[in-house]
Parts: sequence; C-alpha cells; structure tokens
Amino acid sequence: AGPRPVPAELTDGNSEHLKREHSLMKPYQGAGSAAMPLWDFQGSTMVTSQYVRLTPDERSREGSIWNRVPCFLKDWELHVHFKIHGAGKKNLHGDGLALWYTQEHLTQGPVFGSKNNFHGLAIFLDTYPNDEATERVFPYISAMVNNGSLTYDHSKDGRWTELAGCSADLRNQNHDTFLAVRYSRGRLTVMTDVEDKNEWKNCIDIAGVQLPTGYFFGASAGTGDLSDNHDIISMKLFQLMVEHPVEDETVDWTKIEPSVSLLKSPKDNVDDPTGNFRSGPLTGWKVFLLLLCALLGIIVCAVVGAVVFQKRQERNKRFY
Repeated sequence: AGPRPVPAELTDGNSEHLKREHSLMKPYQGAGSAAMPLWDFQGSTMVTSQYVRLTPDERSREGSIWNRVPCFLKDWELHVHFKIHGAGKKNLHGDGLALWYTQEHLTQGPVFGSKNNFHGLAIFLDTYPNDEATERVFPYISAMVNNGSLTYDHSKDGRWTELAGCSADLRNQNHDTFLAVRYSRGRLTVMTDVEDKNEWKNCIDIAGVQLPTGYFFGASAGTGDLSDNHDIISMKLFQLMVEHPVEDETVDWTKIEPSVSLLKSPKDNVDDPTGNFRSGPLTGWKVFLLLLCALLGIIVCAVVGAVVFQKRQERNKRFY
C-alpha cells in the first residue's frame, strides 16, 4: 500500500493528477470540425487553433462545448482559462458565460445558452445586470446547485437561486484570465485570477454541497440584444487525492441528489451586494420570536398598568 492521501489545497496545475479525458487544451484535436473525440459542441461554437469561441460578438447567439466522458471523481478541481471581450462599452455587452457539471449536456436553453431546471452545478459569469435595481457590480460570478426543481431567473440575475457570489473585473482584459472550481468532501470553492497577479483570489466558499458522480463538464454562453466574444482557451480537470471516511465507501455516489445543506433556502435570498445570504422572508423561527416578543411586551404593559391603577386607587382612598 502506498502513502495515505492527504487533503489538498488549490492545485498548482500539477500534471500528475491531470485527467486528460476531461480536459480541453491546445492543440485541440479535430480543430474546426466535429471530430473532437472527447468533446462535442453545438450552436454558434467555433473551434480554432487558439481558442474555442462559444459566441461571436454578435446578437442572439448561443453556443456550448461538452465533455463526452462522464466524470466519476468524487474530488476534483477545474481550471478554466477564458476570455470575454468585445466592442461594447460599459453596460453595452452581454450576456455571459456559464460553466457546468450537470446530468444534462448538449441541450440548448435560455440559461447562458444551456438548459434551465438542470441537475447539478452551474457557475455563472454574468456580464450584464438585467435587474436595474441591483446594487451588485458586474461582471458578477455566482454559483447555483439544482436538483431540477429550481428555475434560473434572468430578470433578477439569478439571485433567488444563488448560493454565493462575487464581483470580478474579467472582461476586456489585456492579460490572461482564469477561474478555478474546486469540489472536495462537500465543499465548493471558486477562485479567480483575473488581475494579472498570478495568484488565486477567493470568490465563493460553501460547505454542505452534495454532487453526484457520473455528470458531465461543459461550458456555454449566450448573447441577446447585446453581445460579446466568449472564448474558452482551456479547461483542465485535476483529481484531488483526498481521504474519505470509511462509511463513504458504501455510498452509491451516482445516486446522490444535488443539494446544499443550508439553514435557509436559496429562494429566501434577497439582493445583497456582498453576494451572500442575508435575511429574507420570515421563517418559522422568526415568526415565533416576534410573537414571543409581542406577548412579553403585552405582559409587561399589563403589569405596569395594574401597578399604576393600584397606586391611583390607594391615593384616592386617602382623600376620603
């Protein structure tokens, strides 16, 4: 037996654990044709020798690229080298790019060029604020886990179903831009490297995330009345050597339902420029506490009123 694996931090791109069957790198095999053995693409996607362009800087385009091989790793890290750029000036570009680890693949739809009500994980790189009332700064990166029951709401920039997020100045940069998605032992971490500092910056960190194995990695993008070039330069998947509890060996990881163990539902999320949860609609505990406070207030008022009334009665008796 070899040495016991130890928990790993964000990788430095160690090729030892690179999974080529789930990675897309230059030179792309079968560039410019549908002959890529490990990846399928559809819509407006164009494969060149330097990048995979999901959409050109043109209106009403949708494109995606998907790994043909389902991933059965329980712990993984995805590094994405991308570029979002175009001629549009401030707030005159869109709509954005999405990274997927889902049961469905090669299914076009309204969510950045892919399917709504999906099963799995999505990371959205949203470049245009559809909700004019939002206080968030765009481009904005957010995460969503779905078991097929939730719908992404473009008009609200998906904030009702968002788990967490952050702002990132990732568009029209003259340097390389990267994003890392790490999933290990129920913890989802998203990091960015978009400031040309060659270091990862924390964006999202969520515990209690359950994702099954056997899903597909992909990337998609869409444009509407506004547009951008959405380019994928590489997607590299690394296996993380992480020790799991013995009881995990009896779990059928392909049968797990995508979920997040939060104290409150994503549907309770309200607009928050930090990208994190804060109080939304009243929950059962909040209603209980409010009623308890109201009851205590009534009791205090009744006691005070009784004391005042008694003192007045005693004072009136002294005048007789």
